[in-house]
Amino acid sequence: MDYKKMGGPKKNGGAPRHGEHKVGETPAGKPDPKAELLARMKKAAEARKG
Repeated sequence: MDYKKMGGPKKNGGAPRHGEHKVGETPAGKPDPKAELLARMKKAAEARKG
């Protein structure tokens, strides 16, 4: 088999090589992890007060 004539693997030219395009996005159907964390922290703080 002559691998030289087959050519190299095809590259996906449309996909960016970095994750900056995903900043601020949450996956579909999942709650915002930051809002969930803040809610837990507030609940824990109130539990310590009272």
